[in-house]
Amino acid sequence: MEALKQKIIDEGKVLSDTVLKVDSFVNHQMDPVLMKQIGEEFAERFKGMGITKVLTIESSGIGPALMTALEMGVPMIFARKRKSLTLTDGLITATVRSFTKQETNEITISRDFITEGDNVLIIDDFLAVGQAALGLIEIVKQAGANPVGVGIVIEKSFQDGHRTVKETGVKLESLAKIASLENGKVQFVNEGDQQ
Repeated sequence: MEALKQKIIDEGKVLSDTVLKVDSFVNHQMDPVLMKQIGEEFAERFKGMGITKVLTIESSGIGPALMTALEMGVPMIFARKRKSLTLTDGLITATVRSFTKQETNEITISRDFITEGDNVLIIDDFLAVGQAALGLIEIVKQAGANPVGVGIVIEKSFQDGHRTVKETGVKLESLAKIASLENGKVQFVNEGDQQ
């Protein structure tokens, strides 16, 4: 997605060979025009799959997931990383380790919102080692629903996440694939390259 790649070039900050900071337009401050375009792109890439729900993890995935759900005309659910006083019964949980934050969270959703037979599209901001995607796929399966797709805003293709998610058999679509962050420079995967 060219608009996203250009935004990464213009505003992204390479913090190390493995960390890209995009907090000016994705995961702290959000660019609403870009989020709308991201939602439209995901809706196009996953159309015709009978998607009934969109699922993400709080908080950085909420913007792109909500815009995707809006385009598809379906509800969006986000898995919580923190315990809620109002979310106590009928929980589905999975354990997820964040590569960027180097912390482990137990993520939860209520069984009321994803049910047997739902076709669920998972959306997240980054794909690094794939733990968030795997945790969300696990939650969908625990609910008796079908994980039919994983949509990623920015994939760090030089890490294991792509392979990890592909091995689940769930369709994976990434809008910007980064080949390298070495020497402080973003290098994108060439469109013709196979993964």
